[in-house]
Amino acid sequence: MIKERILLVEDNKSLSKLIAKKMEEKLDVEVIQAYSQRETEDFLEENDDFFIALLDLNLPDAPNGEIVDFILSKGIPSIVLTGNIDENTRETMLQKGVIDYVFKTSMEDINYIFSLIKRVMKNRDIRVMVVDDSSVVRNNIKNILSKFMFKVNVAAHGEEALIYLDDYKDIRLILVDYNMPVIDGLEFTKLVREKYDRSKIGIISMTSSDERFISAKFLKMGANDFLHKPFDEEELICRINNTLENIENINALSKMANYDFLTDVYNRRYFFQKIKEFFKGKNNFALAMIDIDYFKKINDTYGHDVGDIVLKKIAQILKDNTKGSDIVSRFGGEEFCIALKDVNNEAAVRFFSKLRSVIAKEKAVIDNKQISFTASIGVSFRDDKDSIEEILKEADEALYRAKNGGRNRVEIC
Repeated sequence: MIKERILLVEDNKSLSKLIAKKMEEKLDVEVIQAYSQRETEDFLEENDDFFIALLDLNLPDAPNGEIVDFILSKGIPSIVLTGNIDENTRETMLQKGVIDYVFKTSMEDINYIFSLIKRVMKNRDIRVMVVDDSSVVRNNIKNILSKFMFKVNVAAHGEEALIYLDDYKDIRLILVDYNMPVIDGLEFTKLVREKYDRSKIGIISMTSSDERFISAKFLKMGANDFLHKPFDEEELICRINNTLENIENINALSKMANYDFLTDVYNRRYFFQKIKEFFKGKNNFALAMIDIDYFKKINDTYGHDVGDIVLKKIAQILKDNTKGSDIVSRFGGEEFCIALKDVNNEAAVRFFSKLRSVIAKEKAVIDNKQISFTASIGVSFRDDKDSIEEILKEADEALYRAKNGGRNRVEIC
C-alpha cells in the first residue's frame, strides 16, 4: 500500500526531524523535509505529488510567507507553522486558502498538527450537506469545507435537502439554517431525526444573532450543536470537528460493546439483541453453530498467537460469505454462530454445505507456513418456533452430532 506523502518545510532542522519522526510513527506517512524555499522549489521540479504541506512562515530566503503562495500555486493543501502570528497575518493566511495555522512552541502544538492531519485524512470519506437559502452562505461554507477535503452537497431548502439525504447514503453531517422556504430548519431537523439518530448523522443548526432562543429548540429537536451567524471559519471548523469526533467516539464505544474485539464480528450479547429482528413476521430463518475442529491442537502446536490468526481468518470467511442482513457472531472460544435471514430450509442447507467446503479449502499463512483447519456445523431452522433458545439448543445438538460423526461435516437438526 502506497503511503501518503507530506511535505515539511521548516528551517529549524532539529524541530523538522522531530516532527517528521513522530508524524511517520503516528500517521504511517512518508515525510519529505526541506529547509528553505530554494530547496523546496528544486525538489518540486521533480515531484509535486503530496497530500499536504506543512510550511514554516518565516524561512531564511522567504521571510514573509512567500513559501505559502508558491506551494498553493502548485495545488498542494497547506498548513502554516509559526512561532507567532498577529491578527492581520492570520486573516491573510486564511484568505489565501490555507487549511489552518499551527503554533510550534510546545509539544502540545506539535500533537495538534498530527490530530489536524489525521482529521483531514478522515474528511475525504465524509460527505457534508449545507442547507441554506442564501447562495452566498452556501458557497462560502462549501469553499471552506472543500479546503478541508470534505465531500460537499448544497441545498437551498429543507425539501431539496431531504431528496439529497435519500440519494447520498454517505452524508454524515448537515449544516442547516433556520429561516428557509418550503421546509424550515427546525422542521427539517425533526424529519431527519425521525430516520437517523445523533450517532448516524450530525446536525449543526445555523441561526442569526437575533434568533438566539432558537438554538435551544434546535438542540431539543435533535441538533448536535449550533452556530450563531455571522461566524468565522475557525469557529465553523472547530464545531464541525467536535461534532464529528463526538460521533466517532460514540460509534467506537458502541462497536466495543457490540463486537468481538479479536474477530470484528458481533459478540454473543449483541447477537441476542439482533436476533429479535428475525422474529418479526412469519418469515423463516436458519441458524448454525460453527466450531473449529481441533482448535486446542492448533493452539498447543503453534501457540495462541497463531490460534488468534485462525480465529480471525474463520471470521473473515464467515463475513465474506454472508449478506449484510445476516448475523455473524462469535459465541466464545472457537465457536461462532450464523443466522441467515429470509431463507428456506433447502437453500440454507446448500449454503452451509458450501461454507464448510470453503473453510476446508482455506489456509492461514504464518511465517511462510500454511496451516489448514476445518469446521463442524450444526444447523437448525425457525419453522414454527418462537424461542431463540429452542433454535439454539437444536443447533447445538446438531453440532454435537457433527463433531462426534468425524468433524468437518454439516448436521441438520
